[in-house]
Amino acid sequence: MTTLSEMPIGTSADLIHVGGQRAFRRRLMEMGLLPGTPVRLVRRGRTSGLLEVEVRGCYLSLRKSEADELLLQDP
Repeated sequence: MTTLSEMPIGTSADLIHVGGQRAFRRRLMEMGLLPGTPVRLVRRGRTSGLLEVEVRGCYLSLRKSEADELLLQDP
């Protein structure tokens, strides 16, 4: 298992677990980040600490601290 923030750019992996506080988990799940969903890391912000991911054909931006809460199957 690896976290989303540790994945190489351009790789995809299946989401295993959404961690963090309850409201945070609920919000991510409302946006389609459910266990078993494929997630692709599109790009990393150089100075902003943001990560852009593709989930179910939509692009989302997450902070690195938020991406650390998402566990993925090793690609």
